[in-house]
Amino acid sequence: MAEPLISAIICTHNRDQYLGAAIDSLLNQTCDRYEVIVVDNASTDSTAKVVQSRLSHPRLQYVYESTLGLSVARNRGARAASAEILAYLDDDAEASPQWLDSLYQVYAEDTQVAIAGGKVTLLWPEQTQPPRWLSSELASGLGAYDLGDSLRYIKNPNLTPRGLNYSIRKSFLDSVGGFDTNLGRVGKNLLSNEELHMTQLALRQGLNVVYVPAAIAAHNVAPARLKPGWFLSRSWWQGISECYREQVSGKTGPGQFRRGGERLLRGLYKTAKYCYDPAQRFENFAYAYGQIGYLGSALRHLIWPHPAPEGPPGA
Repeated sequence: MAEPLISAIICTHNRDQYLGAAIDSLLNQTCDRYEVIVVDNASTDSTAKVVQSRLSHPRLQYVYESTLGLSVARNRGARAASAEILAYLDDDAEASPQWLDSLYQVYAEDTQVAIAGGKVTLLWPEQTQPPRWLSSELASGLGAYDLGDSLRYIKNPNLTPRGLNYSIRKSFLDSVGGFDTNLGRVGKNLLSNEELHMTQLALRQGLNVVYVPAAIAAHNVAPARLKPGWFLSRSWWQGISECYREQVSGKTGPGQFRRGGERLLRGLYKTAKYCYDPAQRFENFAYAYGQIGYLGSALRHLIWPHPAPEGPPGA
């Protein structure tokens, strides 16, 4: 088989119920020259068996990473990859047949592209409708991502492609030392912002970050994520992740308490303002809750510069 032009990587931890469909979607791509790497990140379920049943496929390889953490697993996948372009698909997502072709074409046409990602739709559980309290903004926390039907160059890091449908040039990833292992999910915590951080690094170097609408992936919405508590926990970890991102950017100090305090008050004000709108009320309450996580993280860093991140109360 010819040397791959693009390496598709799935990093997985205890998601055997979705993993088979994710792998199968990658083994049925229109792309001619690619490989598929599954990084088993210390799974304790039947993940290895799911992959083993498909290992007869010549494109597929299995890698085990014992150190838990999404960024650790992504870096392990990058080291195992043969291609210059790395495409990451979540273990609970399914790629469209043209996914790899659409991503690779962008890199082939523009050598300044460092990062590219595509549109994400949601796959709801059978006989399930989105709850009334779920706004479109909160739904983006489930992975939904749509910037339209035209290719778009990202200038605002807040619009960075979703990690579940994400690609990166390997030489750029190596140049920045890989994914920051202090960001990204580790077990049940919901640390994030690793993709946003990468976008900031790319833009600072004058490189391009691109939204590719044809590179579509669908993300399964797990039933457990349709509960208010999940969104509150995610918002809390988002606040902690934002605090850490500011730390690595040299933006720590009293200003964090002013910014976090203003956002907290704004969230509480809007929670009251939209008290009769279930979706807007909960969206703003979750936002305010996340600011408590942000402020707590900023305070811990001020007292002790390298604390372990803490989850929300009761987590």
